[in-house]
Amino acid sequence: MSDSKASASTASTNDQQGLSAKQKAQITIGALAVMNIVAVVSLRGLPSEAEYGLSSVFYYVFAAIVFLIPVSIVAAELATGWPETGGVFRWVGEAFGPRWAFLAMFMLFIEVTIWFPTVLTFGAVSLAYTGTEQNLDAQLAGNKLFVLAVVLVVYWLATFIAFRGAKAFSRVSQWGGIIGTIIPAIILIVLGFSYFFAGNTPQIQMGWGELLPDFGNFSNVVLAASIFLFYAGMEMNAIHVKEVKNPTRDYPIAVLIAAAGTVIIFVLGTLAIAFVVPQADINLTQSLLTSYNDMFEWAGIGWAGPIVAAMLLLGVLAGVVTWVAGPSSGMLAVAKAGYLPRFWQHTNKHGMGTHILFFQAFVVTGLGFIYVVLPSVQAAYQILSQLTVILYLIMYMLMFAAAIYLRYSQPNRPRPYRVPGGDVGMWIVAGVGFLGALMAFSFSFIPPAQIAVGSPAVYVGILVAGAAIMVILPFIIYAFRKPHWRDPASPFVPFTWQIEHSNPGTVTESSVSTQQLTREAEASGSPLTYSQDSGHGEHTKAAHPPAHVQPSGHEGEHAATTGAAPAPGSTRPRGSGGSTGTGGSTAV
Repeated sequence: MSDSKASASTASTNDQQGLSAKQKAQITIGALAVMNIVAVVSLRGLPSEAEYGLSSVFYYVFAAIVFLIPVSIVAAELATGWPETGGVFRWVGEAFGPRWAFLAMFMLFIEVTIWFPTVLTFGAVSLAYTGTEQNLDAQLAGNKLFVLAVVLVVYWLATFIAFRGAKAFSRVSQWGGIIGTIIPAIILIVLGFSYFFAGNTPQIQMGWGELLPDFGNFSNVVLAASIFLFYAGMEMNAIHVKEVKNPTRDYPIAVLIAAAGTVIIFVLGTLAIAFVVPQADINLTQSLLTSYNDMFEWAGIGWAGPIVAAMLLLGVLAGVVTWVAGPSSGMLAVAKAGYLPRFWQHTNKHGMGTHILFFQAFVVTGLGFIYVVLPSVQAAYQILSQLTVILYLIMYMLMFAAAIYLRYSQPNRPRPYRVPGGDVGMWIVAGVGFLGALMAFSFSFIPPAQIAVGSPAVYVGILVAGAAIMVILPFIIYAFRKPHWRDPASPFVPFTWQIEHSNPGTVTESSVSTQQLTREAEASGSPLTYSQDSGHGEHTKAAHPPAHVQPSGHEGEHAATTGAAPAPGSTRPRGSGGSTGTGGSTAV
């Protein structure tokens, strides 16, 4: 998972209102490709894949084809078709209603929260390796109490900094990705391959036959499933597709360049570690640092080890300060839209959701103590990492399903970028992504043979129980929602089916954006319905449905295929022509 993913999630939940054509800043193919690479690439997970040697190349390429590329182009269509506040909450809600949308948003929020201890563990190990005695550094890095102390101190400090708003730490976070990820990645790859080409014996078996994994050993795919989350976060930059000069042509090119660049960095970085560190000595939390130390010793610059460790630590710490605000800001927006009680909507003078931030910090604190209970830091690291994979993949499966469904429930929706190939293309791309996510989801429950996790039954039990609780909890919260929870000042506009007084998934002929539908409804005195589901819990502002419908004839066909807005006044009665309209549906 990208170490910048959580901060990027803020963008997906903030107001993503489109600019006019004259106001749009043009982003080049190269710039967008670099933005995506920076958003996704992280180094801390490379040791887990280095255990597979050359076969890791197969896993990286496979995951890119069945997950990274589908996520990127499907999210581009969703982000341009539904750019209003909410991100994945908006997309899933338009397709399946707010109950499932709340589940998707909750998965993103809680997944990032659970993910914090794992990334801070990496930061703690980096801190341990800033010493001058490698043996003592290794002992300190494996000390559970030291790791726990660093996780809690750094996270709570980051939380209190987050209370002061984004301006308090924005400059530091901007440089964190460059100093803490990009530069160390270049150093790792250059030194690792220099070690190999200098004639040193690699610590893995070489040969074309080693590229294919041993599919007969089922446990080999367990850690490999985590590769899918390495690629998580590419969807966060999909909103920028509107700022590309020719989205239909340039965006896919930028995505392919970014995917290739990401795969190359991951593959070369993983192999660099595998060349230097023996497979039996790979440690999920320490191998990246020991790899640097071994390489520096070989190159005669052993003094550089603590410097790179400090760079990695800076990248983690600078990022965490920003990440703390990311998921909480997303959940705050959803809360103010009426899906959490007013208690959770409390903000300070900087606009930060203090109660949500405190809750998040208490959850991180509780998870941190898992490091004391489980047999080893490595086992706790693996369990928490796998739980984040499980929860995040649930969100992705909902996103893929929503993309397919919206092609049929809102066929005329303006989409500046569309997945190529029409509906068949969407089925293929989103279907492959869904099946890939489902496969990785299933494999994530299998105990890895490479790591001592104590009892396999306990390991699986923790994952099953944790995932079940996290899935059931948002449904319980949703069931107790109240109309008065919604903040009247919330910028969250109703879903399209709410504006049209329909139900989630009902086919609509509307061929304009939700914003335009909202403006037309307000201008005509129609109600803006903020019900949290169909059939009950209504909260409206007037009493008549909006009148905007699809343009007739060839104008409608053109709008449906090109995303063009209809000509003013070009309308026809809702539901005419034998189509499946919304005029006869029950208002919500």
